[in-house]
Amino acid sequence: MVKVLFVCLGNICRSPLAEGLFRHRALEAGLDEGLSGAFLADSAGTGSWHVGNPPDIRSVAVARKYGIDISAQRGRQIEPTDFTTFDYILAMDRDNLSTLQAQCPPEHQEKVSLLLSHAPDTMLTEVPDPYFFRDDAGFERIFSVIGEGVDGLLARLKSDHFS
Repeated sequence: MVKVLFVCLGNICRSPLAEGLFRHRALEAGLDEGLSGAFLADSAGTGSWHVGNPPDIRSVAVARKYGIDISAQRGRQIEPTDFTTFDYILAMDRDNLSTLQAQCPPEHQEKVSLLLSHAPDTMLTEVPDPYFFRDDAGFERIFSVIGEGVDGLLARLKSDHFS
């Protein structure tokens, strides 16, 4: 089983979208989730501001528009055990990547990367934080960018683990 963790700052905008989108597309690709499945997906934040809170309503709305329900997710902060539990720990931006790398034990550093490092055809290297966007269209754009990273990651996982 491959275990994937998506990480942003507060775990209410980007990482819940990435978790939901990854789960949705992996299931569409025929991969089973859970203890006896092919994968496990989760998300976390580097900060503790939103622990226990549901995702931002704008993230919930854009996910719902594409048939993905992330409303039951709850924010949590990255924990030391995550570095041993997960095979891939994917940061949304360089600030979160730096935070993760500083917390990560040396023997697990190779697990930590930017989500968009798995999307070679995108012009972006980071997923911008939509929290302060003034319009819902920003969340739509972020959903699309995350989708590029998720698709690239799934292609790699299929090649490396599910061929």
